Amino acid sequence: MKCLNKTNIATAVAVTVAAAACTPTVKIVAPDKPIEINLNVKIDQEVRVILDQEVEDLITNNPELF
Repeated sequence: MKCLNKTNIATAVAVTVAAAACTPTVKIVAPDKPIEINLNVKIDQEVRVILDQEVEDLITNNPELF
């Protein structure tokens, strides 16, 4: 069997440290300021009223109602 000398141990430790240094890390930190969302939205709404023929006749025959 081969005995490990100090150089081989130091090389193994250096390779291990180098491999550990390459591992990616992800940190999730809450922001210290509140999140502000500005929505500049213009909403137009169109309302249509469709009358029955009977109602149209009623309005035509009785204009004083309106």
